[in-house]
Amino acid sequence: MSRAALLVLADGRFPAGGHAHSGGAEAAVKAGRISGGVSLEDFCRGRLHTAGLVAAAVAAAAVLGVDPVELDAAADARTPSPALRIAARRLGRQMMRAARAAWPSAELAALAGQFPKGAHQPVVLGVAARAAGLGPDDAAYCAAYESVSGPATATVRLLSLDPFDATAVLARLAPQLDRVADRAVDAARRVADEGVDALPASSAPLLEVGAEWHAGWPVRLFAS
Repeated sequence: MSRAALLVLADGRFPAGGHAHSGGAEAAVKAGRISGGVSLEDFCRGRLHTAGLVAAAVAAAAVLGVDPVELDAAADARTPSPALRIAARRLGRQMMRAARAAWPSAELAALAGQFPKGAHQPVVLGVAARAAGLGPDDAAYCAAYESVSGPATATVRLLSLDPFDATAVLARLAPQLDRVADRAVDAARRVADEGVDALPASSAPLLEVGAEWHAGWPVRLFAS
């Protein structure tokens, strides 16, 4: 296993399309729920323990070899917002392109054939991590970190927030990211015995509502 592959997969410069998405931050900024470093940290903490936890568990389960069709259906069921489902599949398509270029594998090729319109991004992330020789904990960390780093980076652009303040938010959330990754891997390991119902289904209604609101804007900086 090359742990350096994790650095490649988690790097914000990995061309998986995440730079075009704010993770709900753009809608939250416009609604006044994010106005600076303190409220950004509150937003990221909530996102980490809901959408981040779900994504991390799905990604970890994919590394463990759970049927991606089942995982994709489970991700769909845990994403009530049509706008977020569309965004997740778009991100999945872009992640697939990047992953197949970086770590060509029969498993990634098969997944691309199963989901020509794109699987949910955490499913693709998990299969990509597996192709890169990484483990479920690596995929969980990558998904959990992405759930907070995306909004933090987007907020720097949306509010001209000091990048040092945004980075400090991520550093303060690091211990919670550890706990979320551990919970995600534990849930993923239970899928073999309990089925996909063992995966967390933590909800974030404001993220869902905000995504639908955001999708209707005629002008916006981010795709979601």
